[in-house]
Formats: sequence, C-alpha cells, structure tokens
Amino acid sequence: MSPRVHKTYKLYIGGKFPRSESGRTLPLMVSEDDQVQICRSSGKDLRNAVEAARKAVPAWSRAEPMLRGQILYRISEMLWARREEFIGLLVKHAKLRRPSAEKELSLSCDRLLHYAGWCDKYGQVLASVNAVPGPYFSFSMPVATGVISLLPPERPGLLPLMSCLAPALVPGNSTVMLSSIECAPIAMSLAEVLGSSDVPAGVVNILSGSREELLAEFAKHRGIDGALLSAPGEGEAQLLGREASNSLQRVKVIDYQHRRQWANPNAQGLGWIEPFVEIKTAWHSMGR
Repeated sequence: MSPRVHKTYKLYIGGKFPRSESGRTLPLMVSEDDQVQICRSSGKDLRNAVEAARKAVPAWSRAEPMLRGQILYRISEMLWARREEFIGLLVKHAKLRRPSAEKELSLSCDRLLHYAGWCDKYGQVLASVNAVPGPYFSFSMPVATGVISLLPPERPGLLPLMSCLAPALVPGNSTVMLSSIECAPIAMSLAEVLGSSDVPAGVVNILSGSREELLAEFAKHRGIDGALLSAPGEGEAQLLGREASNSLQRVKVIDYQHRRQWANPNAQGLGWIEPFVEIKTAWHSMGR
C-alpha cells in the first residue's frame, strides 16, 4: 500500500471548502507517481459563490478602511509563513526554478502590502469637492461596486492571482475568482491562507474549472457587478463584453500574456483599484 495521500483540492465558497455540486473532479498529474484531483465547478457552484459574495458585501464595504488594510496585511503575513509550501507549488505546477519561485512569492507578498497601504488612502485621492453654483457643498466619494468576478490567467502562478484579487478588495468589493485546473493547487492553497487570515466569509470565493465552460455564465449573471478578465483567449474579451452589457457589468480587460508583465510596477497601483469603484456625490446646504 502506498503511503502517499492523493489530495483533492476543493472549492472555496462562503468561507467553506465544499466539493462541486456536480461531483465532477479532474485528475492533474504532478509527476509520474503524484496525482491530485481538482474539482470542476458548474454553473450551480457559480450561483452559490455569487450568493455568498452578495451577502458579504454590506459588512465588508462598511468596514473601516484601516481594518481592510490590516486584513490584507495579515494575508501577506500568513502567505509568508507558508512560503516554503508555495515555493514548492510554483516549482511543481508553474515549472519555475527555485530562485524564480522565491522571487514570485516575495513579489506576491509585496503586492498585498502595497494594496494594504492603499485601503485608507484611495478615498482621498479619488474624492473631490465640486464647484457648484449656489450656497451648497458638493462632495464626490468612491464606494465599492459590489460583487466582482476575477478571471486571472490560466497559466499557473501566484503573482497574477494576487494582482487581480487585492485591488478589488481595497474599496470593499467581494469577489468570485475562477482558477484554471492547472492553477488550482496554487489557488486553493491560497484559499487555505485566506481562511486563516481573518477574511470574512464570502468576501473571497474561489472556483476551479474551465473558463471556456463558465465564462458566459460569469458574464450573464445579474448578481455580478463587475468583471476583470486577464490574458484573454481568442474571442473571450468580445464574449464577456457582449454578454456583460446585458447585465450592466463593468468590464476591465488586462491583456498580460507573459509572466514578466505581472512583475512590472505598472501591474499595481491606483489604476487597478479605480475600475471597480463607483462615485457617489452628495449635496448639502451651506446654511446661513
């Protein structure tokens, strides 16, 4: 009898780790003598994830910005504490050499810290006091959009996942991420980190499955308010844009096809937060 325990990577929905409601799994060969099972998500799993994300929006969006920053910082701490595990996953599944895997892990932690710092600052940068005729104050302030779907690159990697996830969390959005089958061991190990990092249940939901099968489901779902699509395949951006227009989703497409592009300083910053905030304007009488 083999002493090896073959792992099944489950989904992450509402702070729990359920199997796919369809019962489908796909084998992923890591090496000749090592195989893992990956849950293949269905449309019902997506609906469950969106329901969990929708329930999490009110409390998360109203949380103090400093608290959201502390939670992002905590994710970075927990990721760093498990760095050897993630370096091993990057070597195994992303086929990186160890020095490259170590660099990607460090950049991923740095990216989280970068966005942790933005949580209580983006509001001042994007807000404004508007000039209006008459004795009124007019203020414009950024607020969370709601539920954001994240479609990171299908190629295995940790930094692209962080680069897509962290900016959506800064203003108080909740998220539903779709990981490819090949990237699932990294994405679901990240879910285990999130589960121990004080992230409220439902704020981050991670599914594993086929983008070809689920992209249209993501685009059509009326419970999703925005979508981030990165490294799109042929026709994917057009499909998402066309279908998302019917459900009035905001769509952001990042055409990063190479790993080195995610390590570029341009792959972080206020420009990644801004697509998924809405501007709320309030008027108030000055009085006399």
